[in-house]
Amino acid sequence: MRSDPGSPEGFAEFVAERSDSLVRAAWLLTGDAHKAEDLVQVALVRLWERWSKVDEPGAYARRVLYTTYMTWWRRRWRAETPSVAVPDTVTRDDVEGDAVVRLAVRARLARLSSRQRAVVVLRFFEDCSVEDAARVLGCSTGSIKTHTSRALAVLREDAVLRTLVDEGVVL
Repeated sequence: MRSDPGSPEGFAEFVAERSDSLVRAAWLLTGDAHKAEDLVQVALVRLWERWSKVDEPGAYARRVLYTTYMTWWRRRWRAETPSVAVPDTVTRDDVEGDAVVRLAVRARLARLSSRQRAVVVLRFFEDCSVEDAARVLGCSTGSIKTHTSRALAVLREDAVLRTLVDEGVVL
């Protein structure tokens, strides 16, 4: 527990330290930079409301991020299409190649169910264990394993991703 329950001490530092990784995860979930920022904003507001009571703010923020995404997806977000513009800035030489890979991965992730997509992002982009992913999403480890297996089966069948893997572009 935090020492001073009414104090916002440490919140600004937490936001400065963690917001980039939260936005990246949210972008992978939503496929849209603006929705990702909205999703992170909701997560940070909810964290702020409980800041003095939360023992692990990073875990709490991630859980709120993923559970909020799941409820947003159920409401109407399936009807919207991801933006064409890639929001990331790339500093490497092969900007075009990187953009093609990002767009291909984003399009393939969009084909997954919201739960499968959340599990894939947690497990493979945020490098969470099965147990950590289950804790974040509030479900059993068996559910995480099932969704991971089904999502990977869908992704393995995709010819574009298979080509990128065969060429060594995506591992």
